[in-house]
Amino acid sequence: MAMTITVQLNDLEEKCMRFMAASPEAWVQNFVHARVFAAKQEIYQEEVRRMTADPTISNIPADVDTVVAQANVRFANEQPELPAMTPPGV
Repeated sequence: MAMTITVQLNDLEEKCMRFMAASPEAWVQNFVHARVFAAKQEIYQEEVRRMTADPTISNIPADVDTVVAQANVRFANEQPELPAMTPPGV
C-alpha cells in the first residue's frame, strides 16, 4: 500500500512557504518523512515494551520495520475521543 498526498497552496501560502524554504516541495517531504520516522520509533518502543512484558513471547525481531509492520496499532481516528469539557465558571 502506498499513499500519495497532494497539497495545494494559494498564492499567499506559497509566498510564505518560499520565505522559509528554498524548495517548499522538499520541505514538505522532509517534514513528513521526519514525522513518520518519529512515529515508527514510538510504535517500535511501545511494541518492544509490550513483547518484553509478555511471557509467551520468546523472540523479538531485530529489525525495526518488521516489529512495526507486525504491531497491532490503533490509528488516530480509532482513538477514543476525550469528552467535551467546559472550564469551570464558563
